[in-house]
Amino acid sequence: MDAKQIKEAFEKHGIRRVKVGGYDIDGVLRGKYIALDKFWGALEDPIGFCDVIFGWDAADVLYDNCRLTGWHTGYPDTHARLDPDTFRVLPWEPDTAAFLLDFVGADGAPHPACPRGLLKQIIARAKAMNYEPVLAAEFEFFVFKESPASLREKGFRKLEPLSPGMFGYSWVREGQHADLCHAILDDMERFGIPIEGLHTETGPGVYEVAIAYDEALRAADKAALFKTSMKQVAARLGYSVTFMAKWNHALPGSSGHIHQSLWRDDKNVFFDGAAPHKLSEAARHYVAGQVALMPELTALVSPTINSYKRYVPGVWAPLNASWGIENRTCAIRAIPGSAKSTRLENRQTAADINPYIAMATTLAAGLWGLERRADPPAPVEGDASARGDLAPLPVTLRDAVTRLEASAHARDLLGAGFVDHYLLTRDWECRQYDRAVTEWELERYFETV
Repeated sequence: MDAKQIKEAFEKHGIRRVKVGGYDIDGVLRGKYIALDKFWGALEDPIGFCDVIFGWDAADVLYDNCRLTGWHTGYPDTHARLDPDTFRVLPWEPDTAAFLLDFVGADGAPHPACPRGLLKQIIARAKAMNYEPVLAAEFEFFVFKESPASLREKGFRKLEPLSPGMFGYSWVREGQHADLCHAILDDMERFGIPIEGLHTETGPGVYEVAIAYDEALRAADKAALFKTSMKQVAARLGYSVTFMAKWNHALPGSSGHIHQSLWRDDKNVFFDGAAPHKLSEAARHYVAGQVALMPELTALVSPTINSYKRYVPGVWAPLNASWGIENRTCAIRAIPGSAKSTRLENRQTAADINPYIAMATTLAAGLWGLERRADPPAPVEGDASARGDLAPLPVTLRDAVTRLEASAHARDLLGAGFVDHYLLTRDWECRQYDRAVTEWELERYFETV
């Protein structure tokens, strides 16, 4: 959109204010309101954001190991360039326009810690290979009859779920909570995030959404904005949601699977009607890249301490670098279908992903396999988790960080600047956990040792 089109849209929607924001390493949308007169200037020149947004963690605690910014730099402004094509009207603030930002350096190049900028670079690589990546995310999330205040008053324990019991695909539960379901479907549609499917999952108060597929950058925008917006939709109804990979040890985890295909000349290059399972050679090379690099890139797609609580047997999460045809026990599930629907589903990722980083990482690994015409191992039949001959995935964030730190592939594919900064942030995350005294430790050791 150009300035003229945006002005016409503002007049049509009665826009009185503008909200802008960009996503940080942890997938938190950092933003602010800006005056209309400042907005028109921001269409031409970048605006300033304190670069502390890349110098603190998800809880706004300053890193002690950050090289990009810190007390040693004085926390100066970084530049943020508004993307006019991300224009939306906030459904819950109908006179407010919303735009996403790309963080850039003084020279206009992507900021080394900007997740959206990282994905744009990987998309450019795909297009240089004459591929158009098409992606989609699906998320599981738990809903509670709680407020931000009550969550803290209860210490995030003994929370009241939206509904009791294990009711996957429950028409009854969806009808009983039609207020929530309709709010999700209607508000997300108005916000430019069309939902292909919404249903209850197995667990108390847990839902799953499948977001409509799109070109890679727009797909990541939709996925990131869905997570941010879902928290606002829930709050308006008096609820809270979590996208933690596993919030309760006794319940299933929350997935955040990524569906992927590559297109060329308006044709899905993963489809070959004459090939076994209708999977083209390109699809097999792409799978090979993802399977080969999965163990060393895991920290990028499983970014939190909690991510690894999901990697246990029997909860539909992969335990090794594997792929199979319509096999949900594998890390990569190939989904043979029509010339339009044939695709790959990355099942390693959970709901706690930063969509930009996870999509950039998995796309880059797939392109790596294509460039090398790599061959994948044989597809797994049966329970992949029972296979002892497959490369295991890291079981802790510290293990994943160690493997990422040693990965030359990661720096080659994603850039040393991004990877080195990301490693510092995950090392910080591990050290904060190392210092924590958990409720499990108190219950187990307080009286007994």
